[in-house]
Amino acid sequence: MKLQIHRADERGKTNWNWLDSRHTFSFGDYYDTDWMGFESLRVINDDRVAAGGGFPMHGHRDMEILTYIVDGALEHKDSIGTGSVIRPGELQRMTAGSGIMHSEFNASKSEPVRLLQIWIQTDRKGRKPEYQQIAIPAPGPGGASLAASRGGRGGSIELYQDAEVWVARAEKGKTVRIPASEIVAPRGRAWIQVARGSIKIGGDELSEGDGAAADAAFGGEFAATSAAEVLIFNF
Repeated sequence: MKLQIHRADERGKTNWNWLDSRHTFSFGDYYDTDWMGFESLRVINDDRVAAGGGFPMHGHRDMEILTYIVDGALEHKDSIGTGSVIRPGELQRMTAGSGIMHSEFNASKSEPVRLLQIWIQTDRKGRKPEYQQIAIPAPGPGGASLAASRGGRGGSIELYQDAEVWVARAEKGKTVRIPASEIVAPRGRAWIQVARGSIKIGGDELSEGDGAAADAAFGGEFAATSAAEVLIFNF
């Protein structure tokens, strides 16, 4: 198995007074034809928002938008009447559909928040906008939690796309293995994103901020070489 790796220090950058963001795929002023997305995965932005900072009300259409908190807390408000605070261990899904406005602000006046904002292309345009937020289910026997899937399998977030998002937190020396029987995404391709720590897949080392594309030979297994937090997207 050979991974196609996008290293953390090769990602695009946006740096404003209140925002330090790294873009795994082309986004905003960062454009790289080699990194336009992966399958229906279009955006992974690693955002660090300063205390009191945030994104004022703005609009989206026809995209499944997931928010995953690494550290801190994020306050969300939108035009369909949702107001919530998202914290580590939770996942938020906003189906932008025919059009939605929302804002996201650091919920703390003293501490930064770090989040991954993830965009997955929807299976059909023009859906009614929706919002969902869950506590990520407990890990299965392999050590990973199914956080999002078509139909919301096993209490996961519901996605309008043939995709799965798995979350794994592992101590140094632990091997995480997603059993093949639990993966139902149709094409057997995966994107691995390291949110924290470092892991090893075959002979490849991945560290915080690194992402990698893998084919079916990946097999859903990695070893943590330090305490690690990893998102795995199956397509």
